[in-house]
Amino acid sequence: MKRNILLHPDPRLKKVCAPVTSMTDELRALADDMLATMYDAPGIGLAAPQVGVLDRLIVMDCVKEEGEAPRPLIMFNPEIISGSDDLNTYEEGCLSIPDQYADVTRPAEVDVRWIDRDGNEQTETFSKLWATCVQHEIDHLDGKLFIDYLKPLKRQIITRKMTKLKRELARG
Repeated sequence: MKRNILLHPDPRLKKVCAPVTSMTDELRALADDMLATMYDAPGIGLAAPQVGVLDRLIVMDCVKEEGEAPRPLIMFNPEIISGSDDLNTYEEGCLSIPDQYADVTRPAEVDVRWIDRDGNEQTETFSKLWATCVQHEIDHLDGKLFIDYLKPLKRQIITRKMTKLKRELARG
């Protein structure tokens, strides 16, 4: 089931999410809904707070090449266990901040540990776009948005545009 994506500024997007303590069918259904929502948007990542749920859960799939099999990942309690000294800069966007993009510099490679939908611990090294995406989504779980990496003026301009967009959408 597709869910509504919260738009910035929304106080829920600035909250630190609670760890998932037990795997439930409800959480698995949420993860499936989040994947459907992400693909529909379309996006390459989505965090639970973006759909109004303050649990440590992200989904992502950075496969973009035509004809290549999708690789959906569901991560409960994801954490970065190490990051490279090498940095990469990508132009980031966010489904909660539509049509706004900015360059963000992050570690080029990260090792991530998480719990999968079956309750098993997983670890993987991510690089390139996958590394940027997983860091962006984990930031959401800590109440941080990609615009928080920008200079204050640029962040204010984007926030004003989003406030205006939300007003226009509310009017219908």
